[in-house]
Amino acid sequence: MKQWVPFLKSDPVVSVVRLQGQIAAGGARGLSDRGTAEAIEKAFSRGKPAAVALEINSPGGSPVQSALIAARIMRLSREKGVPVYSFVEDVAASGGYWLATAGQEIHVDRGSIVGSIGVIAASFGLPQALDKVGVERRVHTAGESKSFMDPFQPEKPEDIKRLRGMLDEMHDYFKDHVAERRAGKLPEGQDLFTGDVWVGRQSVEVGLADGLGQLIPAMKDRFGDKVRFRRYGQKRGLFQRFGAGLADDAIAGLEERAAYARFGL
Repeated sequence: MKQWVPFLKSDPVVSVVRLQGQIAAGGARGLSDRGTAEAIEKAFSRGKPAAVALEINSPGGSPVQSALIAARIMRLSREKGVPVYSFVEDVAASGGYWLATAGQEIHVDRGSIVGSIGVIAASFGLPQALDKVGVERRVHTAGESKSFMDPFQPEKPEDIKRLRGMLDEMHDYFKDHVAERRAGKLPEGQDLFTGDVWVGRQSVEVGLADGLGQLIPAMKDRFGDKVRFRRYGQKRGLFQRFGAGLADDAIAGLEERAAYARFGL
């Protein structure tokens, strides 16, 4: 009612955006720039929010999708003049931590797992598998690098060197982003970019987070007890809600479960 009466001051509103799951370009589950865009845009644009709070629970995933989602949040924060605060639940690791850095402040629970600032490439080598079952594989390429890291061929030193260069470039990108977003908060002389993780209070001590805190009490402390919350999240399509794509959901669920399991969750 207050918003319709011009001389009454409305209670502050905090838009809450939930970012949960593995980060990947496609699939019915998880996080992608395309999948989160609508919720993020609405969180900044509907009404006049006093702030946007990010509820983050992600073990990471695609570095590009992580960068795109975080960039959208930071751009809208600048354009709308709306501050952003990140709140980590179980985990904000790797790409999940990249999302957390979209906030001006990062708050964690005492049990939250934070960090894993690194890049990984994992696959299987099966160079003898086809011989054992009597299958001949025929591959023809135009371009000497088209069979790069072929799992059915022995690893080549030049391929390993090239892959290492790619991983190092992505790692530098990640490190530069964290250094910029956490400028003045990271301790000198301590390497936080080894892929290691920290729990709760430890992450605050090393400068990866700003303090222990949970979303609702922290926002009430900042904006008063009368602050209201509006929640935004990804919407599942009609076919997904009624059971279509169950196989894709099951596979994605297993992948996501494995990603969380790396952190004992």
